[in-house]
Amino acid sequence: MLADTLRTRILDGTLAPGEPLRQEELSSHHDVSRHTLRTALATLTAERLVVAEPYRGARVADLDDAALVALQQLRCALETEAVRLLHDAHGAAWPAAVLADVDRALDALEAAEHAGDWPGTARAHAGVHRALVDAAGSPRISEVCAGLDAELLLLLRGVRPHYGPGALAAEHRAYVDALRSGRVEAVREHLARSTALILEGRRQGGPQQ
Repeated sequence: MLADTLRTRILDGTLAPGEPLRQEELSSHHDVSRHTLRTALATLTAERLVVAEPYRGARVADLDDAALVALQQLRCALETEAVRLLHDAHGAAWPAAVLADVDRALDALEAAEHAGDWPGTARAHAGVHRALVDAAGSPRISEVCAGLDAELLLLLRGVRPHYGPGALAAEHRAYVDALRSGRVEAVREHLARSTALILEGRRQGGPQQ
């Protein structure tokens, strides 16, 4: 519960990048033991939301452009393998259950976009990619991908790439169609485009309408 609370405060900007996470202050504020706090911070450190350094303590991670590129490269490798597994098992005839889960994720993304809810849109966007990866039926790949969600949301915090209402969902529907047609290379193309847009948004210095 404490890890969830601190994660939310980091992702909504209450705790700023680079901000120290002082154990005495946090344990007192949340009325928990130092052991509980250290366990929560260890969880967030594993998610790369927190950086812990000997003799310097813990602080909120401040992820740079190189971290974004590295994260996208890892996502590309995992999602490409998941799509290959899907094609090996089903070809272009993906099962109805797979399509239903992906469609629900796409609908959630479209609804968040039209509501003008960027944090919700970012979470729904991650949900589309999770649905695709989960469809491959590889628990280990799914586990690793799920562990990357918090880091991606941290990188997207305060950055809103240029998309009109519904455009992100439309792009992802086209992406899924390309994958079903056998274009596994679409994973690399799709993530390269999103990386470029995020980097441009960060260079512009904040939310981009």
